[in-house]
Amino acid sequence: MNDPSLQKSGDKRDGQEVYPNLLSVSFLIGKKLVILLSIALLIFFFLVPIGKLIYLSLMTKTGISFGYYTEIIQQTRTWRTLKDTFVIVMGSTLLSVFLGIITAWLMAYSDLKHKRALHLGLLLSFILPSYVLTLSWSSFMGSQGLMADLLQQFNSDAKPWSMYSYGGIIFVMGIHHFPLVYMLTVDVLKKIPRDMEWASRASGAGKVKCFFLITLPMALPGVAAGGLLAFLAGLDNFGIPAFLGIPVNISVLSTLIYEEIIGFGPSAFAKGASLSVMLGIFAVIGIILQWIAVHKNKNSDTVLMDENPRYELGKHRIWIGALLWSFLMLITVVPVFSMILTSLKKAYGLPFKLSNLTFSHYNYILFENPKVWQSIQNSLILSVTTLMICLILGTALAYFRVRHPSWYTRTAEIVIGIPFALPGIVFGLAMILTWMEPIPGWNPDIYGTVRILFIAYVCRFLILQVRASITAFMQIDVSMEEAAHISGANGWGKWIFVLLPLLLPGLLSGAFLVFLTALTELTVSALLWSSGSQTIGVTIFNYEQAGNTVYSTALSSLILALIMLGMAVLLVLQKAQKQKGVQS
Repeated sequence: MNDPSLQKSGDKRDGQEVYPNLLSVSFLIGKKLVILLSIALLIFFFLVPIGKLIYLSLMTKTGISFGYYTEIIQQTRTWRTLKDTFVIVMGSTLLSVFLGIITAWLMAYSDLKHKRALHLGLLLSFILPSYVLTLSWSSFMGSQGLMADLLQQFNSDAKPWSMYSYGGIIFVMGIHHFPLVYMLTVDVLKKIPRDMEWASRASGAGKVKCFFLITLPMALPGVAAGGLLAFLAGLDNFGIPAFLGIPVNISVLSTLIYEEIIGFGPSAFAKGASLSVMLGIFAVIGIILQWIAVHKNKNSDTVLMDENPRYELGKHRIWIGALLWSFLMLITVVPVFSMILTSLKKAYGLPFKLSNLTFSHYNYILFENPKVWQSIQNSLILSVTTLMICLILGTALAYFRVRHPSWYTRTAEIVIGIPFALPGIVFGLAMILTWMEPIPGWNPDIYGTVRILFIAYVCRFLILQVRASITAFMQIDVSMEEAAHISGANGWGKWIFVLLPLLLPGLLSGAFLVFLTALTELTVSALLWSSGSQTIGVTIFNYEQAGNTVYSTALSSLILALIMLGMAVLLVLQKAQKQKGVQS
């Protein structure tokens, strides 16, 4: 028993048993610490702002009560704003649904030519920032716009339809959001079994009756999901009602909250918080309904899409295609062209003549006004840094969400989606309340600087990268990773040589969406900006509010050129990646 060799052997055996246990315990402890830290960060950055918003709306001089809500509800302006919000949002949603169903049916069922180009054209009105689209239409339909010149050729007293009205806001918002309905409806239409429609036709139903009895009811999950998404986008939209409504005293909830906050009254933040909670409740109800519609829509995910046309338009194909292209040109290209022409006028109000055109406004914006360059620089820095952070964090969460699903990853995805699901003006106010004093007695001097915009952008747009990355991971079979392990690839090698090349197209799509959304953001920035931290959207909004339309249209034209350049670069990169994949 006292033999040294036996003692040495026993120590070695004990070490083999003890050290792995210690390593496993350390690993488990480290894993739990990481989970606890990430939970704390999720709560602090994503849930605390909402909690502070609700708390401020309930906190009065006498304690917690519904006093501010009672005061707001008793005001005539509140009820007028609620009525205007309902009319504008519902009107624009109905228009979006109508346009979305027609375009989706044509793209899914007919034998139109050049469908790929048409698909990109249909998405263009949604890709354009809402304030760019608004400025385009206000320039086109203005008293000195192209439409006015055209009408005066026939009647000198004729005037174009004013965009600064309920109808104008509903129209612009409707054409801006109808691609949402189109995208969620077109795939559902392609999954409807032909047998159902054939049976209806064989029973004597005509094409129109078959559409209303079979096609439309079976497409309702997609239509409802798209319609509710358009409804939520209308509730969230700040740019369109701010540009077209505020000048003529038409308010919706988002613009009312903005006007309440910038009024700096003694209870401005509290009343703004109460209105934000009300708007948030409407949004949450819409989100739940939209989730139910999408869930029903996903029940048909296993059904293969039928890409073949079901109706041959015959001799009508040419004029229907021409009509659709004309519609797309009318809602996007023609107003944008009018906006560009307006930016070239020597002074707003002059007729469109060659002698009245100048590039001086672009010269002023690019070389004479340092504040414009500051706003462009701020937006670019914010967009690029937001893209990088969201790309890293979003891809990491998506990997664990797909490859290692758990209650934690599911909950994290839901929590991260809250800031984007809430209206931007609501989340912007929540960020103000949080970062003025995140912890009682501690002011980190973030509010009033560009840093609060960076935090808000990352929190709000992270879910876009998460969803895009999840989609990318779901398209890659887990056997690819297993083959990499068998071949001896370590963690980094697996990512660099196997996963990233396969994931790149999907990751780039999500990253570009984050970049584009952050670059053109207005709603959150309208509340969070301060001197020195103004963004492109805020600068354009301030120019328009001050009546400097030639400057706002010039800057919008430059941003539009930047967006088109970014889209072209993305398409080239994706095409090069696909060619590389085919060659390999």
